[in-house]
Amino acid sequence: MENLSPIPENEMERLFSLSDFDLDYSDHQDTFKDLAKLAAKVTGTSISLVNLIDSLTQWTISNYGLDLDQMLREESVCQYTIMETEQFEVADLSKDDRFKDKFYVTGGPNVRYYYGVPLKTSKGLQIGALCVLDTERKVLDPEKIELMKIIADEIVSRLKTHKVLENLRNKLNEAKQTQKKVAHDIRGPLGGIVGLAQIIKDQGEDNHMDEVLEFVNLIHKSGNSILDLAEEILDSHKENKSAPSQNGILDSNRFNLVLFKEKLLKLYEPQAKHKNVVLSITTSSLTENVAFSKNKLLQITGNIISNAIKFTPVGGTITVDLRLAITLEMPTLIISVTDNGVGMTADSIQQILAGNAASTGGTSGEPGFGFGLALVKHLIDSLEGEMKIHSILGKGTTFEVRLPQNIY
Repeated sequence: MENLSPIPENEMERLFSLSDFDLDYSDHQDTFKDLAKLAAKVTGTSISLVNLIDSLTQWTISNYGLDLDQMLREESVCQYTIMETEQFEVADLSKDDRFKDKFYVTGGPNVRYYYGVPLKTSKGLQIGALCVLDTERKVLDPEKIELMKIIADEIVSRLKTHKVLENLRNKLNEAKQTQKKVAHDIRGPLGGIVGLAQIIKDQGEDNHMDEVLEFVNLIHKSGNSILDLAEEILDSHKENKSAPSQNGILDSNRFNLVLFKEKLLKLYEPQAKHKNVVLSITTSSLTENVAFSKNKLLQITGNIISNAIKFTPVGGTITVDLRLAITLEMPTLIISVTDNGVGMTADSIQQILAGNAASTGGTSGEPGFGFGLALVKHLIDSLEGEMKIHSILGKGTTFEVRLPQNIY
């Protein structure tokens, strides 16, 4: 019988904590590269990984000695590490029934030894693990174990620092929004003053009102100076929020449809290929270069795609459609994920829309929709969006997410 993945008692709280970091899992190799290498050197092992674990996937955000980006959570050893408060050690993976048939044990890199310490937030929530592996058994003395824990704490500290910096960046963008509003607010009245001064000036020339002309000229020049300042503020804002540069780079807190598509393919196409499922992503060409906030988008869409992959049979297809609907009321990002998988019952759909998590376990042929979709519903609600689900048992499911966007 297949071993069911272990699930922490505080799984939903743990996932919420991880989602709060709002990480792009493909974007932090260099952030933790030195710490991953240090962990391997300290323990005398050949491999070290910094792993974050969401509802379905283990994301290796930095590695040393092994080129690895991700694997299914159920395939990992670190899923057991986050169940422990201090550490998890396996002397010989090949002699442990839970791991002896895993691809990294039976084939390259043929690892045997594992030692992991959980990555814990200040609230004690274990969002991932720092682990070291080797092809030979190791014995770690207390000093090395203590250093591993210190390195793990530093990893979490850097994650927190990244979050603080992103929040500061968002506040700066909000300040730019205020700046833009102020500029627009002063343009109107100043434009009127300048226009009126021009009329008085013209009339004054006709009447030879020398003193009035001199006074009005001063008003005219002052008005023009302030109007130029308003234009400068607006132009500065336009430069800061311009469309992607030639290499396609946007501000770090912004996506457009093109970049959003690239990120999703980079993160989730390996999962689809691993299961021999075709993942296709389309965008609306008319709005594909319009910038919008990337806040929680990878968390929301990624969880839906991962869930679709899990419950789509080998040889199946998953189609993701990304559109930005520009309307007078509120621009809306529309994300549609359609699969030809096992489908869901009306009761399961209602549970998801109510934000209730079902079991992630289940026997073969008995789908469980897990905590990931409950997290998705929570995130969508927090962004004042909406989600609709249409499904036919045995034929597939479509998730449609609509998220209002402030285009600036």
